Amino acid sequence: MYAVVKTGGKQYRVGEGDVLRVEKLDGEAGSKVQLDVLMIGGTEAAKVGQPTVPGAKVEAEIVFQGRHPKLVHYHKRKEGYTYKKGHRQPFTELKITSIVQG
Repeated sequence: MYAVVKTGGKQYRVGEGDVLRVEKLDGEAGSKVQLDVLMIGGTEAAKVGQPTVPGAKVEAEIVFQGRHPKLVHYHKRKEGYTYKKGHRQPFTELKITSIVQG
């Protein structure tokens, strides 16, 4: 069985036991979170929500809170000087523990 969930403005297709990195969520490592279920499919006919499937739940455990490697980019101006900017995007690594149909 699989589900399509929404978090951080993106959609992910997940199954039980999957590990995925999503936009940063609040919580410590080891805590549980529930995700919005947009669709459930697999063994039976697919259920599509409008916008979510009523009664369906996807539970996940936070494995790790981290930040991606630094992305560095340079700006060059016409006046003859450059400057360097960097950015590290935070993420949350989740492990899907259960998918409950509604």
